[in-house]
Amino acid sequence: MLKALVSLGLSRRAAEVYVYLATKGPQKTADIASTLKLKKQQELYSALKNLQEKRIVRANLNYSAHYSALPFEKAIDLLLEVKRKDAQSIEQNREEILSEWHSIISDNSATQLDR
Repeated sequence: MLKALVSLGLSRRAAEVYVYLATKGPQKTADIASTLKLKKQQELYSALKNLQEKRIVRANLNYSAHYSALPFEKAIDLLLEVKRKDAQSIEQNREEILSEWHSIISDNSATQLDR
């Protein structure tokens, strides 16, 4: 499960936090940190921020220290959609990317010939 989430763009820590929330339901940050044995609060807050940016974890508006996860199926769909859009963007810009690459290679070859 963690490998799949990491392959979809989550850090290992964010994947662990997501899985914990998805299996345990809404949790306080202190409980998340304790259960996952996180010594640095910054690690947890960074993971939660990343998960919120990806819209697969939400903070409870009534209790700011409570977080909950989207169901796994919806989370996978959102993460897959981001990957698809990234791939489409690269594909659409393929020629420009290759042109820049060839320019770099040409510049390096010319620089080496000048030496």
